[in-house]
Amino acid sequence: MTRRFLPLLLVLLTLAGCATRPQEHDSSAPPDTEAVFPVTIGSLTIQRQPTRIVSLSPSATETLFAVGAGKQVVAVDSTSDYPAQAPHTKLAALSPDPEAIAAYHPDLVVVSADTNGLSSALAKIGAQTLVMPDAKTLDDAYREFADLGTATGHRAEGESLSRQVRADVDGIIASTPKPAKPLSYYYELDQTYYSATSATFLGQILQRFGLTNIADGTDPSASGGYPQLSPERILQSDPDLVFLADSKCCGQNAQSVAARPGWNTLSAVQHGRVFTLDDDIASRWSPRIVELVRAVSTAVSQAATR
Repeated sequence: MTRRFLPLLLVLLTLAGCATRPQEHDSSAPPDTEAVFPVTIGSLTIQRQPTRIVSLSPSATETLFAVGAGKQVVAVDSTSDYPAQAPHTKLAALSPDPEAIAAYHPDLVVVSADTNGLSSALAKIGAQTLVMPDAKTLDDAYREFADLGTATGHRAEGESLSRQVRADVDGIIASTPKPAKPLSYYYELDQTYYSATSATFLGQILQRFGLTNIADGTDPSASGGYPQLSPERILQSDPDLVFLADSKCCGQNAQSVAARPGWNTLSAVQHGRVFTLDDDIASRWSPRIVELVRAVSTAVSQAATR
């Protein structure tokens, strides 16, 4: 999800230490030796274990490899850049082309939304479409880990991954030092000051640390949870912390923020509390949310001890 697609993504979404990585997941559950089918996920019944999967969702791609279904994946979309061994293609996730997808002869296509009747078009070539919608909460993400495991014949691995990520996230949050007073933060999606409120998946994660989001205003659900703030509002709010989710795409960092007109007066700048995040991890609901939670924990810990 690059920032040049942000306006479209906002509409569609109305939208590091010892980090846990998908291919490094140490499952305590043994692999399924005999996957039991058919299985039903939502309204979709999958009759046989899929052997040719196309993923058009970066979050789903990461999860498929994490549950052990990587060898079944024959193609992923152009924005699915993790893990490195994923079969990267030019397939578009936001405007999927049924003919281009059909060239990979899939039996299962995983998407975040059934765009422009994609499932009906793919049904004509014998492919089923599994919709894994944008996670609204952490519980949604955990459920999707388990569902993708079940859908691909890796039920035990999916359920184990769900439990492990939940335990990791809860453990990191519980062990994070609590500041003497509540801290406020500004979360930056791009250099035009789009942000994410507490009504979003991301905002709910940060809220668990007891942080106050300056983007919430009187209605966190306004603008689909992704409002565009003004520089004046940010300066007036004087956040204690600044999180930059535009570091990889746009080269933003503590130095570039301090150089903005008037921003050197912000408490976050003056106290060294401007933190860069990995843009990709921060925009996905994959098992790597553990890395995001750990990054936020580090920031809160530093603020609590200064």
